[in-house]
Amino acid sequence: MMGKKIESFRDLIVWQKSHELVLDIYQLTSKFPKKDQLYLFTKARDAAMIIPTNIAIGFNKRGKKTKVHYYRIALTEIEQLRYMIILAVDLGYCKNEGPILEKCENIEKMLKRLIRSIASSQN
Repeated sequence: MMGKKIESFRDLIVWQKSHELVLDIYQLTSKFPKKDQLYLFTKARDAAMIIPTNIAIGFNKRGKKTKVHYYRIALTEIEQLRYMIILAVDLGYCKNEGPILEKCENIEKMLKRLIRSIASSQN
């Protein structure tokens, strides 16, 4: 990615990683029991999708405050999703949550760096 001009939200590594996370969550939640598909299944998928959605929206906003606002929404959804994964583990719906939680942590770190970068920029 070095040297390549970022022209679209799809060029952002943080968006790419958050999109991968959505795919992982879809795969994980497809194994949830039917009784929990209405709430936990839907909420986990919604939270996961909100992350790359808000990164995409923020990328296309002009003002720093507005960009940061959307990236912070994505951060909030990472926390919500992280809890849902922990709950799914405690309910016995998944056993190998480590890789997904690690992705959440990495995306969170990238978003925080992006927010700091935008906040300290001159524009």
